[in-house]
Amino acid sequence: MASSTQNKGTILVTGGGGYVGGQIIREALASGFHVRVTARSASSAARSIARFPSHADRLLTAVIPDMTVLESYADAFADGAVTGIVHAASPFVLAPEDNVRDLLEPAVKGATAVLEAALRYGGGKVKRVVATSSFAAVVDLTKGKRPGYTYDEKDWNPMTWDEAARADGVTAYCASKALAERAMWDWVGAHAGQVSFGLATICPPWVFGPYADELRSTTRGLSESVKLLDGIIDSDAVPGFDFGGYADVREVAAAHVRALEVPAAAGRRFLVGQDFRYQAAVDIARETVPALKDRLPVGRPGEWEDAYRIDGSLATRVLGLKYGTLRDAVTDTYVQLLKAREIEAEATTAAGGR
Repeated sequence: MASSTQNKGTILVTGGGGYVGGQIIREALASGFHVRVTARSASSAARSIARFPSHADRLLTAVIPDMTVLESYADAFADGAVTGIVHAASPFVLAPEDNVRDLLEPAVKGATAVLEAALRYGGGKVKRVVATSSFAAVVDLTKGKRPGYTYDEKDWNPMTWDEAARADGVTAYCASKALAERAMWDWVGAHAGQVSFGLATICPPWVFGPYADELRSTTRGLSESVKLLDGIIDSDAVPGFDFGGYADVREVAAAHVRALEVPAAAGRRFLVGQDFRYQAAVDIARETVPALKDRLPVGRPGEWEDAYRIDGSLATRVLGLKYGTLRDAVTDTYVQLLKAREIEAEATTAAGGR
């Protein structure tokens, strides 16, 4: 890892207040970047800075109330310091009231607005934009478990805008990731010769692993993927198959930062992840986290449901990414969750005693 005393330039990070975004900020700072975090308000910006007290001198913020509005970005680029962008912000709504208004439009407009901003306000200094996409943009949900098939970067979720507008919330969310990513690639193609930067996209499945800072007081507001593991505690059954892949959040963060730096990453999408089944995660947690042995469903130990596979090797070959183990991702997630639950319970008890 690069020394934190290096200065590799300033990157603008959208979605830095989130689970993946927090780890991207941590990884970028550790790799020698200055980081400018976008936030919707000054108070939100202050919270993002507070998560990394030892790096406050290399953290800045930019208030962007609406990331779908191009002009909102003007101040973020005003000093001409930004040389790279990580676009990690996107609506994560699984029960939208209106698919188009709540999901499709903000996802696509937000994705293209950040590219427009880099072109209009970047002054030719932005060299790379890395966007957080998803395995949801890769998988064809209509094919189900698809035993014997291996997904990689060539695959796309084929759902159209019109189909997504009428679909259920989860299906529409998955489509929004594909539509937003396609919109970015289409934009870059349409502006070839006009832009100073290359685009790379990172497409992880479920993301597990610890938050960049401790969950100090609550398990409310967990990321959707971490919430899945949290929900298995004290439940009656191991969840059935949904996404057959996972990535450790630390690997996802590393992939983003490496994609900023590696010349060969420009113009490529990266499926970052490995095969996953809930039963394997439960088997691991019952073994490695003693406090959970009697709080997790037993299910069918050792069972591995037959389904598609995930090939995340391009990130290894091009980005130099090294994958860890499901054991580490699951164990570290549950250890952090149990600490947060303990603090939460103590606070509830103290409040009740007043």
